[in-house]
Order: sequence, then structure tokens, then C-alpha cells
Amino acid sequence: MGVVRFGARAAEQLRSREVEATSVDVWATTLVATYLTDPEVIAAVLPPPLEPGGDPMVKVTVATVDVTGYPTFGAGSFSVRARHEETEGYYALFMPMTTEQSVVGGRETFGEPKKLGSVVLDREGDRVTGTVARMGTTVIEITGTVTGDLDPPPEETRTDFYFKFLPAPDGRGFDSDPYLVYCDRTERVRSISEVDGEVLLRESRFDPVADLPVRELRGITLSERSSVQRGRLHQTVPTEWILPFAHQRYDDLSPVGGE
Repeated sequence: MGVVRFGARAAEQLRSREVEATSVDVWATTLVATYLTDPEVIAAVLPPPLEPGGDPMVKVTVATVDVTGYPTFGAGSFSVRARHEETEGYYALFMPMTTEQSVVGGRETFGEPKKLGSVVLDREGDRVTGTVARMGTTVIEITGTVTGDLDPPPEETRTDFYFKFLPAPDGRGFDSDPYLVYCDRTERVRSISEVDGEVLLRESRFDPVADLPVRELRGITLSERSSVQRGRLHQTVPTEWILPFAHQRYDDLSPVGGE
């Protein structure tokens, strides 16, 4: 009998490829827009024990990621500024990815709210466009013109917050109490440009980014950056704190069934 590939693997074959992939320098071309929204909206989308950060900031990212030896894939994020205890960071509401591998690894390992979607970043001359589309709707569009180069910032480490959980098989809550995950990302930027543009958010019942309106655009940049991330379980939190927010990660398909 030959090798049965569905069979048990030897100890030396047991690897966490997701952790390996996020622990090495991976370069991405990244379009980032930041804007201020309504403070009460930020408060409404944060599960406890997270609290609003210093200002009601939203960060929107559209990127193409180049992993050596693998096809380039699209990655997006839609995050709000948040705080836990003495740590200031961002909490992601929506992380569309173009490949199943990038969705499953990040969602099951770190608790990232990843979903399959279309993420496209195009540049023609000085014109740049980043779009995110899901369920037949282009929910995010960032467009603009590159106006000049900026000095790359120094290397920095920032923190993102996630909640790691799995729905229970009987449909009642989760398998166990969720974990609050701290994900520390160390970023290096080798080039960065300023972009004069705008952010458009479109209505979607599945990805309601339009509920966080753009009140003041703080800036748009286009950069080449690498990121190394390390996640850690910070603490468990009660299921009842997170259950009302589980739809941020998993699509609620009841509108389709209802209509």
C-alpha cells in the first residue's frame, strides 16, 4: 500500500502553516484610508471588554500580498480604533480575502473575522483604485491620485484585537467561552506615497460598512510594507458578551431564505 494522504501524519509533518506564514516578512502593496465617524457608532460595534479608543477612527485597507512561492492574493480590512485596559489598538469588523487558505488560517488560528470576497487594487499612472466586493455588491471603493512621496515611517508594532470562538454544533452559543486575542504586528515600510482621493461605502445587508459614515477623511496612503504578526491568548470572556456580535464574522443568510 502506498502513502494514504488522509492518514495520520508523522510528528515532523505537523506544522502550523498559518503561524509560519505570518511570522516571516511578507511584502504587500497597501492602500490605507483613515477617517473619523460618529463616536456612538464605534461604541455600538465593540464587544465588551473592548472600549472606544482615543478618537472615533476607522481604518480601511485594500492590499495585494506577495508570498514567495505562492500566487499573489487580495486582502482587505475594515477596522475601528479600540482600547482594552491600557492597550490602544484596532478591532476588525470585516476582513475580506480572495483565497480560502487566507480565510481559514487567520479565522481559526487568530480569530480574525475573515470572509471570502473580491479585493482588487489597481494603479494606472498616478491613479489608484481599491475595491472590495461581496455578495454582488462593491461595498468599499477607495479612489484617488498619487500626489507625492513621503518619508517612510520607522518600524512600529501595533496591536489588533480579535475574539476566537466556534459556534456550538447544537446552534446554542459557542463550544466554550471565547478568548480575547492580542495580535501584535511589527511593520516595516520601504516606500509610501500620499493619495488625494475619497472613500465610498455602499449599502449591503451582509457587510454593513455604510453604517459607519465618513465624517472627516484623515488621509489616504499607498505603500509597500511588510508585516510580521504574533498572536497570544490574553483572557477568556463570557459567551454572552460576544454572542450578540457573532454575525460580524459569519454571514447571516436568513434574509436570503426569507425572500
